[in-house]
Amino acid sequence: MSGATHDYAVEVTWTGAGDTGTSSYTAYSRDHDVVLPNKPVLPGTADPAFRGDPGRYNPEELFVASLSQCHMLWFLHLAAASGLVVRSYTDSATGTMRVESRGEGQFTDVTLRPRIAVDDGELATDEKIAALHHKAHGMCFIARSVNFPVLVEPVPLVSAAV
Repeated sequence: MSGATHDYAVEVTWTGAGDTGTSSYTAYSRDHDVVLPNKPVLPGTADPAFRGDPGRYNPEELFVASLSQCHMLWFLHLAAASGLVVRSYTDSATGTMRVESRGEGQFTDVTLRPRIAVDDGELATDEKIAALHHKAHGMCFIARSVNFPVLVEPVPLVSAAV
C-alpha cells in the first residue's frame, strides 16, 4: 500500500535582467519573484555573498526556515495530542553551508534552538519536552529529506504565566 502524495507547484521568475541580461557576472541582478497561487509574492535573490540583495529572501535562508517551520508544526501537533499546552514557540535556527573551491556547495548542518513556554503540569518537564522534540524531528518531512544532520537543541523550559 502506498502513502498519500502531495504535490507542490511554485513559479520562480527572474526579474533582474536589466538592459544587458547575463552579458557578464556583474551585469545582472539576482532578483526574482517566487509566486504561489493566492499568496503574496516572495521577493527572492541570491545570498549577498553571491551578489544578492540583502533586503530580499535567499534560498539558503528559506531552506533553514523550512526546517525550523516543519519541526515547529510537528512539535505543536504532538504537544496538543499529548495534552501539553504550549503558549509560545520561538526558534533561533542556524545553518552552515560549505562552498567548495569550484563553486559548488552544500549544507553541512542545521541547528534548531526552539524556546517554548507552556502551562505548568505533569507534562511540563524538560525531559518530556525533549522527547516531544525528538519525536517531532523524526516526523518532520523536510528533516527526513536532507542528507546532513539537523540538530535540535531545545532551550530549557519556560513556564507560561496564565
